[in-house]
Order: sequence, then structure tokens, then C-alpha cells
Amino acid sequence: MTKIFKKKTMELYNLPPDVKYCKRCALSNQRPRIVFDNEGICAACRFSDHKNNVIDWSKRENELVELCKKHRSSNGNYDVIVPGSGGKDSNYVAHMLKHKYNMHPLIVTWAPHIYTDIGKKNLTAMIDSGFDNILITPNGSVHRKLTKAAFIEMGDPFQPFIFGQYSAPFRIAIQYKVPLVFYGEDGEVEYGGAMEHADRASLSYDDFVANRFSSVFPQSFEKYGITKEELNKYGLSKDELQQIKDLNIEQHFFSYYHKWIPQENYYYSVEHTGFEANPVRNEGTFSKYASLDDKLDGFHYYLAYIKFGHGRCMSDAAHEIRDGHISREEAIALIKRYDGEFPKKYFQEFLEYCDISENEFYEVIESWRSTHIWEFVNNVWKLKKPVWEDD
Repeated sequence: MTKIFKKKTMELYNLPPDVKYCKRCALSNQRPRIVFDNEGICAACRFSDHKNNVIDWSKRENELVELCKKHRSSNGNYDVIVPGSGGKDSNYVAHMLKHKYNMHPLIVTWAPHIYTDIGKKNLTAMIDSGFDNILITPNGSVHRKLTKAAFIEMGDPFQPFIFGQYSAPFRIAIQYKVPLVFYGEDGEVEYGGAMEHADRASLSYDDFVANRFSSVFPQSFEKYGITKEELNKYGLSKDELQQIKDLNIEQHFFSYYHKWIPQENYYYSVEHTGFEANPVRNEGTFSKYASLDDKLDGFHYYLAYIKFGHGRCMSDAAHEIRDGHISREEAIALIKRYDGEFPKKYFQEFLEYCDISENEFYEVIESWRSTHIWEFVNNVWKLKKPVWEDD
């Protein structure tokens, strides 16, 4: 295996040296790009206030009506692409666009690394509820190597899926000349990015290129036996990017037009697309209905916990606070109980998929651990300042 070097995680992600938690939703300031104001409130909470008190949602919906009117196909051809894997959010967006706004969506799926049984079932249910779907399954040998490389070099084995899920829908949009690509939420504002993006319906072409495809994977990944040509398939070529510009293909966020509430998306998808939650909660959180498709999901969240000191439960709980479903005290109790739980259910499959040993796995984990967040006490790593001990 490639020699593992200790990463300078704090510098790589520009993390603040002192850990603080939002006074309202308990989210950590170690989340990359999050912003806290002088009152100790995070930008995600301020955006929640903006959603509840400032945005005119009827005006936003009228904008969506006009957008759909502009691009709606008159002959039944596809007029919008929804990237999705059968999850609650993409199901909600696709169903709303088809049945409320009379669009003709094509759902494009970049296959998960290793499908879960419930993930396959939900994808089939979505298709059976009345949608066309293109499933793109990448070269298995390349995908495994790339996942291993991303785990070691980027501290996130989920990156190959993320990049594929961004590039594939636009490649299909070019082929079918579909004018719209609709994602669910704008994560940069929903989860704590700069408020300057609070009122954007879509990414401009320049932002799209800079944020999504300026550099997909480090070329050093070639040392894992992956060719440059194979790497390029996870992004878009200069020619493809130019075609997106020439064809005026637009990327929009549904959360700009409709107030984004994940729990409501779940209820809607159950009713209209046959979506099913897990029978038991997901490892690392209390939720049963999000990130169900891929057996590698849990390792994405676990690495975030190692790097940033907050995992899946903190993110889920913070959103539930902002949506008015639980209190801060209830959220902290959930975080203390579930955040950072090791994803043991699929651990052996993860090792086999990445072709690494258990010792190598933990060596990579420790290479990404942020020492300004963690301390080693009595042979156990502990958070220096967990949220339940916050002043």
C-alpha cells in the first residue's frame, strides 16, 4: 500500500483553532466554510431565519412556473434532468416537477459504490411510480482504485460518487439537449456556507465550472494504477463544458423555489413514489430515511467526524432544530449518543472493496485526525471540547 503521511487537516480545510458551537443549533464551527456571526449563531441558522421571515415563497414559486413554462417540451421530450438514486429528496423534486409543473423529467443515476438492499428497492419503486431513468455504472476496477485513492489522499472515499453524480447528468443533458438540470438543495446555504449565496436560484456558468469541475482529482492518483483518461471520465472535458455553455444548459436548486424541509420530503416521497425508510436507524445518527443507497455512506460521515469533530448525527440534529422539530437540548443528547459511531455493519465489505487491511484502514484514519480537536487520554481518543461540555 502507498506510504501514509500525516495530513495537516486544520490547514488543508482552513479550520479555526478554537472549537465553538452554534448557540442555536449546536453545529460546530469546524464544518468547512461555515460562518458564525458575533452572536455565536451560524450562517445555516441565519439562512433558516431568512427562509422563515424574509423569502416570499409564493413569488419564488411563480418564478418556477415561468422557468418551467420557458423550457417545457411540447412533444413529450425530456425537458429537465433530475440527478437521483431513488432517495427521498430527488424523488420529491422529480415528482413535483412532473405532476405539479407538468415537466418531463429524466432521472439520471450514477450508481452507488455498493448498493444496499433498501437502496435498490427504492430506485425500483421510483421508476415504477412513473419515471424514466438512466443508470450509469462506472468501470468497477477503476472505481475501486479511485475510491481507495480518495480515502487515502482526500480523506473521503465517497468522492468518486460525488463527482460522478455531478458530471453524469450534464453529460446526458448534452446528449439529449435537455435545457435544465435540477438538484435538490443548495447545500452551501442550507448547511452553513456564506449568506451571499442565500438568494441564488442557480449557479452561473463560471461558478459552475469553478465549484464543480475546476479540478476533479489530483493527478497523483495515477500512482494507484488509474490512467488520466480514466480520471477524466469523472469530470467534464473542456469541450463538454463549452457545449453546456453553448446549449444554455442551466443548473437550478429546487430549494430556491420551495422551502426545503427534509422530513417533509420524506413524507411526500413515501406517499407518491413508494419510498421506504430503513427499518432501523442509520449508523452514526438517529435518522432512518437519509443516505440509504450506498454501503460506503457511513465511512464518508465517519471521516468527517475524524477530521472535523462532527459527524452525521450533528448535521441531522442541527437541521431538525432549524426546522423546529427538536430542541437544542434534545439535539445535544442525540449527538452525545450517536455522533461518531463507527460504521461496523459494512466494515469488512469496505476493506474488501478498497483492497486494504484493517491495520491500513486505521493508519489512514489516524493520518486525517485533527489534533486541535482530539486528545489521547487513557489510550482513547476523545474530543477536547464536545458540545455537551460547551459553556
